[in-house]
Amino acid sequence: MDARGAVARISLEAIRHNLKVAKQHAPDASAIAVVKANAYGHGDLAVAAALEQDADMFAVARFEEAQRLRAGGIQLPILLLEGFFNIDQLHYAARHNFHLCVHSHEQLAALERTPLAAPVTVWVKIDSGMHRVGFLPEEADAVFARLSRLSQVVQPVNAMTHFARADEPDNRGATDEQIARFKAVTEGRVKHTALCNSAGVLAFPDAHADFIRPGVMLYGITPFGEQQGTDVGLRPAMNFTTTLIAVREHKAGEPVGYAGSWVSPRDTRIGVIAVGYGDGYPRMAPAGTPVLVNGRRVTLAGRVSMDMATVDLGPDATDKVGDEVILWGDGLAAEEVARHVGTIAYELVTRMTARPRLEYTD
Repeated sequence: MDARGAVARISLEAIRHNLKVAKQHAPDASAIAVVKANAYGHGDLAVAAALEQDADMFAVARFEEAQRLRAGGIQLPILLLEGFFNIDQLHYAARHNFHLCVHSHEQLAALERTPLAAPVTVWVKIDSGMHRVGFLPEEADAVFARLSRLSQVVQPVNAMTHFARADEPDNRGATDEQIARFKAVTEGRVKHTALCNSAGVLAFPDAHADFIRPGVMLYGITPFGEQQGTDVGLRPAMNFTTTLIAVREHKAGEPVGYAGSWVSPRDTRIGVIAVGYGDGYPRMAPAGTPVLVNGRRVTLAGRVSMDMATVDLGPDATDKVGDEVILWGDGLAAEEVARHVGTIAYELVTRMTARPRLEYTD
């Protein structure tokens, strides 16, 4: 018997392949590989090290993420997508070649009043339609003018935006409007531009500009709701697995798990698997959500608990304790599991806790 808990096996070769796919879609653009949120749950240091020869830059959301990459030996420039939030971070960014997204008047004012040991590279965030952060198009002239006067900023500055609906390729109008608004206020004003997330890379070639920002596609996941990564030439990078820790005979009419929310319609065998919401597997995954046991599709039966979940193996099952269970990965796309749960695959891979081991293959 070799029953173990949850393991996420990460294929670095698949991640490198997926970056190549992104670059093939945008052959004239440089690539900013997005490794925020611990590389979407895949391990930021390992992923960044694997991509350092092929990417042109990395991007993260938070200062601490960039700091960890530098401390781990990553040398490429790192773009802080949320910029800096205090003066200490600004000074650190200048010393360690962090590129800064500047999206607020507070950040702009802090730059203006702070002498730096070395000039920083700035990416001005234009709010072209996402309406979360960024300067409105009508503010762009004044913002560019103020930045152009600063010796602590590399000149000329760059500009970026973010698409709100590029993952809806059948509804192109909103994204086309964002592209037009962005180009209207940046053309001839900036050194480099970056517009495209993964959905933009795949669906909007006219917006590839100077830099693309592939994120979720690096990990083999499509940004489009009804597709899977393999539909667009991507390879799943994560095999999230566990093992059977018990196989039980179960009578028709008997419930399983908390609240007895699932009752077996037949005599069957129930498999208990070593995964739960304490590992990041979603508690709200309903009965009927698929998993693979020995390569065979079976479904969840009963509620997911903190450490265990139960599956209906069927009355003729020959599965035994220690057999492998694939929660998502090869043969069972994270996108399909996410649709059963009522979420997106982004959330599945990023919500994993520290308990599952990450194992890498090259």
